[in-house]
Amino acid sequence: MEIVIFDILGPVARSKNDNSYIMVVTDYFTRWVEAYALPNYQAETVARKLVQQFVCRFGTLMKPLSDQGAQFQGRLVTELCKLLGIKKNTNNCLPPTV
Repeated sequence: MEIVIFDILGPVARSKNDNSYIMVVTDYFTRWVEAYALPNYQAETVARKLVQQFVCRFGTLMKPLSDQGAQFQGRLVTELCKLLGIKKNTNNCLPPTV
């Protein structure tokens, strides 16, 4: 998977495992979607889940794409991208207004 889009949904109703957020990961070309439950959306939690559940199964991401949410701009996620040798890209959710 070359270009992958990330987003966080929530908070939603808390699960029995104490999760109240959902990270949605979509492959840009195939539109394959993966969803992962998260207890919070802190950078460390998001990065750990990406490595444990996504990178370990699909390999290193070449071009992750997300909105400018704080959980994707955190120091740990930035360091994770550096360690994996990938470029982190951001995108505005809404088109700019004139």
